[in-house]
This record gives sequence, structure tokens and C-alpha cells, in this order.
Amino acid sequence: MNSFAHFKIWVFTLCMVFQSGHGFYLPGSYPHKHGIGDTLSVKVNSITSIETEIPFSYYSLPFCKPLEGVKDSAENLGEVLMGDRIENSPYKFKMYTNESDIFQCRTDPLSGENFKLLKKRIDEMYQVNLILDNLPAIRYAKKESYFLRWTGYPVGIKFQDAYYVFNHLKFTVLVHKYEEANVARVMGTGDAAQVIPTIASGGSELPGFMVVGFEVVPCSVMHDAKSVKNLKPYEKYPSPVKCDPTTVAMPIKENEPIVFTYEVTFEESDIKWPSRWDAYLKMEGSKVHWFSILNSLMVITFLAGIVLVIFLRTIRRDLTRYEELDKEAQAQMNEELSGWKLVVGDVFRAPTNAGLLCVMVGDGVQLLGMAVVTVMFAALGFMSPASRGTLIIGMILFYMILGISAGYVAVRLWRTIGCGDKKGWVSVSWKVACFFPGIAFFILTTLNFLLWGSHSTGAIPFSLFVVLIFMWFCISVPLTLVGGFFGAKAPHIEYPVRTNQIPREIPAQKYPSWLLVFGAGTLPFGTLFIELFFIMSSIWMGRVYYVFGFLLIVFILLVVVCAEVSLVLTYMHLCVEDWKWWWKSFFASGSVAIYIFLYSVNYLIFELKSLSGPISEALFLGYSLLMALAIMFAMGSVGFLSSFWFVHYLFSSVKLD
Repeated sequence: MNSFAHFKIWVFTLCMVFQSGHGFYLPGSYPHKHGIGDTLSVKVNSITSIETEIPFSYYSLPFCKPLEGVKDSAENLGEVLMGDRIENSPYKFKMYTNESDIFQCRTDPLSGENFKLLKKRIDEMYQVNLILDNLPAIRYAKKESYFLRWTGYPVGIKFQDAYYVFNHLKFTVLVHKYEEANVARVMGTGDAAQVIPTIASGGSELPGFMVVGFEVVPCSVMHDAKSVKNLKPYEKYPSPVKCDPTTVAMPIKENEPIVFTYEVTFEESDIKWPSRWDAYLKMEGSKVHWFSILNSLMVITFLAGIVLVIFLRTIRRDLTRYEELDKEAQAQMNEELSGWKLVVGDVFRAPTNAGLLCVMVGDGVQLLGMAVVTVMFAALGFMSPASRGTLIIGMILFYMILGISAGYVAVRLWRTIGCGDKKGWVSVSWKVACFFPGIAFFILTTLNFLLWGSHSTGAIPFSLFVVLIFMWFCISVPLTLVGGFFGAKAPHIEYPVRTNQIPREIPAQKYPSWLLVFGAGTLPFGTLFIELFFIMSSIWMGRVYYVFGFLLIVFILLVVVCAEVSLVLTYMHLCVEDWKWWWKSFFASGSVAIYIFLYSVNYLIFELKSLSGPISEALFLGYSLLMALAIMFAMGSVGFLSSFWFVHYLFSSVKLD
């Protein structure tokens, strides 16, 4: 198929997406048609807990294992980095065939070690995560007049000093009848016909069904271990099993086995296949979320508009007064007045640690570009929750590609500060390629050792470490060097004024300038803190984050506010004859990271009060620190580049000898 045909298919698919009215996830998996009686296999993911934030393998606990042995499912890079370990399970259903009292297995008598481990996992509130046809098992509970929903179900519960395990599961599978017309309308034509089964026009084939919901009710049922001693898996349990989720009856005891059973019911549903993820995306308090974000956007936009208007009027007035004077009056004015006009001979003097500044700005541009592109793709639906791991894969891919922009910006800024000198551009490119990735690698390796020590599935395997290092040095570093090469070839930015040989003395300030710089981060933080709560809840509380459109708007507004705050502070420093604006412009907007990290600590203390153990707290603080550093680099580069443009424009607009 030629490229034009592919293009037409993509256009048609996008049109169908926008016409469908529901969120069809791109690229997403296509609908699977299952005939009546077809085998449906349930998969298991890592067990997780908001108490510890450390995932473990499902089979680390004494659960039933499949007869064919435990096999890993194919996982992408993002799933492994997120700590997912998807494996097969002994749960098997037959499409549209209700079954009850199915015996699964009788475990070996609990050893002392397994008994202690099971009690520990129950105390830590670990959840079992099951998956059917890419849908996580969801659990509902009624509280007063509304329903609560969770993904997964708890391993067990502690009641009156006894530990009970949920050994009987009641599954409900929601199915929707396969409709050829609807699927064709959503999926389009062309190659799709090769992967979507079709129904003959004569209707000779049996009807097919698609899985659109997967619900589970866990129960603790007292089973007689002796009565199932000779029973084989998937045979009927000798007596009817009554599942009552309001009571518990199966305490765990050392040196005694556990009997597991399950039942499954199929229900036909009106839910269409494109809408089957809606149940997972309904967040509690969604109205509060929407109105809070809109209120934040309006307030910050209003404040930013006021700052911009005052700022432009002040600059225009100063320029008009300065340019209306003749040369003799200008000379007299320079002697009598103070202000930004007096630092004309020092404003472009090279800052201290210029190389480090260039490296941090280059890395910041790379991180900023990665964030913008990733959020845009996510807002368009290409990185939906239905496609596990795609968000992490997209971030890594875009970060590596945008190494070109990092090398270009850093080297060109280096040449500009050095007045066109190309010497050292390779060294600058190497530092850009290794500085922030090196920091991230150090933090992640340290945290990974903690996870390795805990035998957690969240630990990155050694083989994957080798792959990541290979991608770093064989893809990211060369692309950064290519960007540095183009930055060395590009003409450097000419300064509009000459720099004096002797630096001008900076007058004593009434207040520490760095105090104002670090306080400036409060305004950008105001645009982000509400959205930050939902992001943190999605990462640490197991909730699904899906409002990437709002996140994109908030992120754009954050960039605008950071640029404006940095401009205002740079102008204020120049007005008091402080010509050392380079680093201050970077940290004026980058200081928002301080407040984000402090907010993370606040979230740990007040929202994750139940987080147990120093390892869990170290993981939280380590990941929060890495996130704060990335935001500091990205927003700092926004503030510096906007201030550099402003200072260059300001002194280019003034006629000087």
C-alpha cells in the first residue's frame, strides 16, 4: 500500500473518531470478537498497595497457579518501568456461559514463612489486579447513596485479631453483541478488514460478543479442605458456595491449606466497545476538578494580563523618554539618573559558570519539548490508559529525539556568550547529553537498589538497565552531538552594545535579590497546584488520570506565566543597576520547583499518612525530587530565554554611541 493510501486511511480514521462522540483510543487495540463457548483467559498483574507503593509479583503469595505453568505476557518498555508484571492465571471462562462453584485449587499447607508473608500483605492492604481482554477488574461498593469504585480487590482483611483471605471470587463479565456496522464505522476500512472478523450477510454464523466490562466481588468463604482432596481444577465444588461480601469466614492458619473457588456470570450490556473504559475514567469529585481548574485558569490569566500591561507601559514610557533626548541630554541623564540605562556596558557581561548555564538551558529545552509533545499526543488520545506503558515510551522516545534541540540551543548560547568562539562545542554537547540524564540515572539507580532489596516487581531488571544505557549512549548522545554541530555552524547572536572592560559596581540593595527570585515561584505554582493534586493522586493513589486536555492548557499557561515573571524580575534587577541577571532569570521561573517539592512533602504528610516504612517514603521523595528537578530545568530555560530575548530587544531599541 502506498503512502497516499495510508494517509487517506489515517484521515478517515480521525474523522470517524471525532464523529463517534465517545473517546476511541488511538492507537488502542481493536475489538475482539468471541463466539459463544470461546475460552476467555484472565491475566494477573502485580499486586499493589497505596500503603507501601512497592509492587510485588502475584505469585509471590500462595495463590493457585495455572496448570500449564506461569508464563509472562509480552510487555512493552513502559509497562516494565511502571512495575507491571502481567502473567497468565488459572481463571478461565467460556464466553456467555455462566458457571458457579468452580473449584480452582487447594494450596499446600501454609508454611511459617508464607503465613507471615500473607499476614503482612493483608496488613499493608495489598490489592490483587486481574485483567480480562485488556480491562482491569473493577470492584463496586455502595456507601450511603453513592457507589465507590476500585480497580482490583484486597488480598484479605484483618478482623478482631484474625486474618481472613478472600478465597472465592464472583465475576461479572459485561458483553456487547458484535455489530458489524458499528465496528466498521468506528474502525474504518482498508487494513482493518484483515484484523476484524466479519459476519456473513446470510447470518449463518453464530453471534459474536465483545467484552465491555469486568467486575469482581471478593468473598471469604469457609471451605472444607478435606472434601476437595481428590478434586481436579475446574470441577464442581461438592456443595453450593454462597458469596456474601459483608461477612468473612475463611481465617488463615499456619500449616493449613487454603481452598480457592470462583463463579462467573455473563450479562449483555448496552455499553459500546469504544466506551468500555468510561467506568474507569469517572473520577470522584469531577465537577470540583473542572470548576477548580477553570477558576485557576481565569485568575492566573487575569493576573498575567495585568502584569503584562503594566510591564509594557513602563518599558514604553522609559524608552520614549530616553530616545526623545538629544545626545548631550542623554549624557547628562546617564550621570544624574539611575536605572537600567546605566548598566548598558555590563548587561551582556558573561555570567559566572557560563558553561553550566548553557548545559542547564539546553537540558531544560529538551525536557520542555518532551513534556509539550507528550501531553499533546496524550490529549489527542494516542496515550490512553487502555494502552499501558505508552505514556512512558512516548516520553523516552521524544526525549531522545529532542536531544538535537538541546545540543543546538546549548552550543549556540555558548558561542553567543563567547562572542562567536566555536572552541569547546563538543565538550558542551557531551555535558548536555550527560548532565540531566546522569542525575536521573543516579536517583533511579539508588531507588532501584531499594526495590531490588525488597524483591519488588517495580525494580528495573538488569537487562533493561543495559537497554536503557544503550539507548542513552547510542541514540540520545549522538543526536545531541548532531544538534551541537548545527549550533556550532549557526551564526551566534550579536550583542547590540559593547561590554566595558571594567565591571560596574552594583549598588547596595535594600533587600536580598535572591529572596525575591525564589519568592517569584509562587505565581507559577498557583497555575499548577490544583492539577498537581490530581497528578499526584493518579501516581500514588492508583487513580486513572485522563484529562490531558486540561493539563495541556495548564502547562501552556504555566510557561507563559514563567516567562512573564522572569521578565518582570529581570527588569526590576536592571532598574536597580544589578546587571547579574543571567542566573537570576533562570531561577526566577525555575524556583517553582521548590514549591512543587514542598507540596510533595505536604502530600506525603497529609494525603499519604498511611504510607509505611522508610523504603516507601524514600521512593516517594526520590521520585518527587526527580520530578521537581525536571520542572526546574524546563521552566528555568523558559525564564532565561524569554529574559535574554527581552534584554537583547530592550538594548537594541536604545540608540547609543
